Amino acid sequence: MRIEFLGHELQSPIIVGSSPASWNADAMIACHEAGAGAVVTKTINRNAADNPDLHMVSAGRETLINCEKWTDLPMAQWLDDELPRAVAAGVKCISSVGHSIEDSRLCVERLEELGAMAIELVSYTDDTVLPMLEDTKRRVDIPVIVKLSPNSADLMGHARRCVDAGADALTACDSIGPAMRIDIETGKPLMGGADGCGWLTGAAIFPFTVARIAALRKAMPEVPIIGLGGVTQWQDGIEFVMAGADAMGLASAAILHGPSFITRMNARVDAWCTDHGVTSLDQIRGRVHEHLPVEQDDGYAMGFSHEKCRHCNACVTACAYRARAFDEGGYALVDESLCRHCGLCVSVCNFGALSVEKGGIR
Repeated sequence: MRIEFLGHELQSPIIVGSSPASWNADAMIACHEAGAGAVVTKTINRNAADNPDLHMVSAGRETLINCEKWTDLPMAQWLDDELPRAVAAGVKCISSVGHSIEDSRLCVERLEELGAMAIELVSYTDDTVLPMLEDTKRRVDIPVIVKLSPNSADLMGHARRCVDAGADALTACDSIGPAMRIDIETGKPLMGGADGCGWLTGAAIFPFTVARIAALRKAMPEVPIIGLGGVTQWQDGIEFVMAGADAMGLASAAILHGPSFITRMNARVDAWCTDHGVTSLDQIRGRVHEHLPVEQDDGYAMGFSHEKCRHCNACVTACAYRARAFDEGGYALVDESLCRHCGLCVSVCNFGALSVEKGGIR
């Protein structure tokens, strides 16, 4: 599905965030050819990053920790080679720049001349990002995006101040941290940084990102938002849009599964939209706000489909109150004196055998 974003028609709603998946022109071109609507460069800095060995590790299912800094390519290489090649190949390039005004003022005008569709500024406090933003807006005519940090003590206030200072869009959000994993055989941290810590990305942070997108959309309904942080399956992109995002950002999934993930996600999102009669993401953008604040039906009743049930016992095991069981015929039994109506059993059923028929969210 093609979308309009910041004055450009994109071939899909998927935007690949600044990451190893976009570390140079070839990587960006591969993402574009796989169907990405736009690709954000690794963050360009006046100094190439000197990252420690072992700066990215798996931290569980579809989750990563990294202690990368920014691009390890010199700024001149981005300006002289990488960005021109990506633009020439048809990539809709968003140039990530950080982390100070000394960095941004060296390159943003040249990035615009080279054909970047937008600049994404990365720096997470008012005293650094606002000077970058105000200076960049004076230097370029292309849109300027500010990437937000979920670690901010005042995310909403910071976002509002950035928009008031001229930000054309927001990326919500960057990684969460600090985070650490330890090798229990040696006691050593898995991450190679000096403090053993890094920043969490991937599936583990997805619910946090959804909440922040929803809060930003409610507070600033007019501001374009790139949802970023935790997309690891195609359904996550739909959730981002329903929370209020204009585009579906991803990074860790493209690292773990390669650019082909983008192709598969696009196909599944398009199929879902066709099945649900959605011809434009505008039809579902921010839909969750129609149901907030949450209201529930009176009473509670559980539905059970014997035909769909595989008797895997996941619902029985997950019930801490021991309210669930099956009879000899394989039909679900619920002890109403023990059931707390928490709904976890419905969530853990992978076959759609359980449902809330009454007492659900309206």
